Amino acid sequence: MAQTTWVVDKLHSEVQFKVKHLVISTVTGSFTSFSGQTLTDGDQFEGAQVEFSIDVNSVFTGQTDRDEHLKASDFFEAATYPQITFVSTSFTKVKGDVYKLTGNLTMKGVTKEVEFEAEYGGTEKDQYGNTKVGFEVTGTVNRKEFGMAFNSLTETGGLALGENIKVIANVQLAKQA
Repeated sequence: MAQTTWVVDKLHSEVQFKVKHLVISTVTGSFTSFSGQTLTDGDQFEGAQVEFSIDVNSVFTGQTDRDEHLKASDFFEAATYPQITFVSTSFTKVKGDVYKLTGNLTMKGVTKEVEFEAEYGGTEKDQYGNTKVGFEVTGTVNRKEFGMAFNSLTETGGLALGENIKVIANVQLAKQA
């Protein structure tokens, strides 16, 4: 079977994260600059090879001071580590439209194996005849495992900032000729 290359359609994709703040609420942020590609056998995604890269300096939470703090050494240390990368090691069908995406995530110079759930949303042709597929990729990453241990305590002794970061990526892939 011929190998097919799919590239991330940046205009129809998004990468978000959510973290607990003061244990009582959730703050949502996103990255506005990213790229990626997927290699498949034909149009079958089972066993796909996925590569994804995020520009750390594109972090956006709606608060300039918070964004600058996230780029600093307490968190991403963007000047030294400007990219977050993911390279898959497996992409396996779990059930129906749900896949398990496993791979190596590199953030702030640390590489760890992580697992995400990838839910297939469908395949369509756009108005120009291009074949597109959609996936919603979700999972949780512990920021401390990647050297982001910054924190403070609340008055009651709880962590001001959660350690587990929810990741949500809605990705549309465009089939390449």
